[in-house]
Amino acid sequence: MSPAVTTSSEATEHAATGDVSSATASAAASAAAVAEASGPQTVTMAKALNTAMADAMEADSSVLVFGEDVGRLGGVFRITDGLMAKFGEQRCFDTPLAESGIVGMAVGMAMNGMRPVIEMQFDAFAYPAFEQIVSHVAKMHNRTKGAVKLPMVIRVPYAGGIGGVEHHCDSSESYYAHTAGLKVFTPATVADGYRMLREAIDSDDPVMFMEPKKLYWSKDQVDLGALRAEHAANAATGSSSEGRAAVARPGTDATLIAYGPSVPTALAAAAAAAEEGRSLEVIDVRSIVPFDDETVCASVRKTGRAVVIAEAHGFASVSSEIVARVQERCFHYLAAPIRRVTGFDVPYPAPKLEHYYLPSVDRILDAVDDLQWEN
Repeated sequence: MSPAVTTSSEATEHAATGDVSSATASAAASAAAVAEASGPQTVTMAKALNTAMADAMEADSSVLVFGEDVGRLGGVFRITDGLMAKFGEQRCFDTPLAESGIVGMAVGMAMNGMRPVIEMQFDAFAYPAFEQIVSHVAKMHNRTKGAVKLPMVIRVPYAGGIGGVEHHCDSSESYYAHTAGLKVFTPATVADGYRMLREAIDSDDPVMFMEPKKLYWSKDQVDLGALRAEHAANAATGSSSEGRAAVARPGTDATLIAYGPSVPTALAAAAAAAEEGRSLEVIDVRSIVPFDDETVCASVRKTGRAVVIAEAHGFASVSSEIVARVQERCFHYLAAPIRRVTGFDVPYPAPKLEHYYLPSVDRILDAVDDLQWEN
């Protein structure tokens, strides 16, 4: 059955006008409308993430979901919609408005055999919990010489593109990527939303799961049954796609390296470049930590040119690290200096200005044009 899905523009309009309840209600209706029948069907990333948590809770009674408004409301973006009703208030519940307390409670639970999956309501709202994350979550395994593991997932809706104000659109991945002891994942596709969240919940190490807000209502033809089977097969064989980048679009002339919310923009730029006769390969990093040097560098060695794309500020960022790693490993293959297209080094702007701030197709194509093609 074809689901009644919420369009990205509708959701963005709701968010831009502050009508969060309407936007989330529409997303919930969309998610609920997706049938559980096998076979490809139109699925939003919101539904894929919701299904991943439900399946993990079904498979393992130690998996719990909690955070601000994740229970009865189903989360501000409705990603946890229906989990309390299905699994009860003991396994999906609301917490006080206290991010540090949420993470601290998750640390205690994980130390005692549970697998908490917690939600930070928005990216910049997670900063009150930063001390817990860097001082305890990231260090516990090493501090106890491996005796204590922290199998916990901290879900962070992050980045911009929804017309939100400051504290609602930060790209905070660099803070976590810089902190040793944390894994940092960010899906860009609906299928990866399911696949990577299941892998994160299975991990015995803490995972910062960065969810691009503007992609919550992205849609794709996805077979959830096939993804469940894939996950079960990987679990049986011990295999995983964790830590692996993906070639989102093959090409030969230059490599666009992107992750999370920037991947669709990179793909749009590659499509536009193809109309002008340039073949651009797009790499979806997927896992920032651990980082897949092999796939990224294989692409750059093939094309000889690269542009790194990210919404976050360019200074001291994940994009900086990617440029450094590629330069160190591919220097003799490069035909031009690596370029970056990032957010500007200013606080996230007001909604009416964010389109100037975010990497765009035109800015990416301008960077590609600067890759010394005359040589």
